[in-house]
Amino acid sequence: MFLGIDIGTSGVKAVLVDEAGAIADQSQAPLSVSRPKPGWSEQDPADWWAATNKAVSALDATARKRVKAAGLSGQMHGATLLDASDRALRPAILWNDGRSEAECAELEHAVPDSRQITGNIAMPGFTAPKLLWVKKHEPDVFAATKCVLLPKDYVRLRMTGEKATDLSDAAGTLWVDVGARAWSEAMLDACGLSEAQMPKLCEGTAPTGRLRAELAEAWGMQRVPVAAGGGDNAAGAVGVGVIDAGDAFISLGTSGVLFLATEKFLPNPARAVHAFCHCLPKRWHQMTVMLSAAACVDWAAKATGDGDTGKFLAATEARGRMDGGEIFLPYLSGERTPHNDPRARGVLFGISHDTDRAAIGQAVLEGVAFAFADGLDALLEAGAQVGAITVIGGGARSAWWGKVLAAALKRPLIYRTGAEEGPAFGAARLARLSLGKERVEDVCTAPPVRAIIEPDDHHVAALAHKRIEFARLYPALRARFRGVDNA
Repeated sequence: MFLGIDIGTSGVKAVLVDEAGAIADQSQAPLSVSRPKPGWSEQDPADWWAATNKAVSALDATARKRVKAAGLSGQMHGATLLDASDRALRPAILWNDGRSEAECAELEHAVPDSRQITGNIAMPGFTAPKLLWVKKHEPDVFAATKCVLLPKDYVRLRMTGEKATDLSDAAGTLWVDVGARAWSEAMLDACGLSEAQMPKLCEGTAPTGRLRAELAEAWGMQRVPVAAGGGDNAAGAVGVGVIDAGDAFISLGTSGVLFLATEKFLPNPARAVHAFCHCLPKRWHQMTVMLSAAACVDWAAKATGDGDTGKFLAATEARGRMDGGEIFLPYLSGERTPHNDPRARGVLFGISHDTDRAAIGQAVLEGVAFAFADGLDALLEAGAQVGAITVIGGGARSAWWGKVLAAALKRPLIYRTGAEEGPAFGAARLARLSLGKERVEDVCTAPPVRAIIEPDDHHVAALAHKRIEFARLYPALRARFRGVDNA
């Protein structure tokens, strides 16, 4: 038995995976996000730990006794600042926090070749500009910072007492030379930091210590090894077998990701495409990111009714049409690919007296799909070859959303058994690999296909015209977004 733990934004998920590779049990504990100011997004690291304990303790007690290794995945980029006693100095600044826009420009000015080193544009979501913001606005906190950890790695510290991270997650800090798979002295120095303040850098399959004795007793487990693991998207890729060049998936979680595995470091920062290390040795990936995906559906459900997302999606599916005039820009928290604009905001355009809750739901699903299509275009323009795409994340439960996505992307979508548990399942696979007894290719296989959704010609035609209007809205409103933020 293998334990996978995913530290998400909306909750911590824990899964037990048996020797045959099947999920034996799973549980989840919710998390909330604090937004003390517009554009800010924070969480208390203590909440991650409390939710982890709750999620693991809810798993079958008998199965827990048979666990041989544990693995971690988690939300990327979160800046967790610890003092000399390993206490959090402030709430963690999350991946979808937009406060450090000015610091991004300062960082790229300080290191002119930063994009070549890191493979990425400096964006407010990344960890490095957050630390520059803290240095400028909270100098006492910065001075007291002895270590910076990512969310899953704070949980690792509480589990094992070890400070370590994996390359896929660390690549999202902007402190890693992604091609060399090592900390970058130049990028750290530009932030007033040193490698001594960073955790040990590991491949995702490497063991990083064992469960503390008292925790193992509390969880009813042996003192099993804990794998380095991966950032949520890389771990999700491992969970669905997206490990070889050309393999791709879409993640429909709080945020939205289009992930493409590559055999070497292939940066394309000009189009706001991320180039990161994979959580498997000697592999990399490209990734396009939208900051709000399923989060848009949650918002729309609350804004138009009782907040029941399931009922909201059911009403949209019952409507069963893609020919409405409403258009939605899904930039509730700003946007990354391809706009790199933390000040962008959501827009519902073209509403009329006939616009009802289901029509708004349809516009939201389409808006997220169009944003994914923007990301796919960015990959294709850089020479990528993308065929059928696997779908993971909570949004994978909606077949109607799959039809919308297939039509917008003009690609078949593959739905696999257990894909909703992607990152946690992938973390369990990395735990298995940390024992060093099996090959990556034998463990990280693609789960069985549950369904394939082909693009429907009628739907493709219906969305093609709407996407043209979608593409015109952001350029027309970009200056206005900045005016609203400054109001």
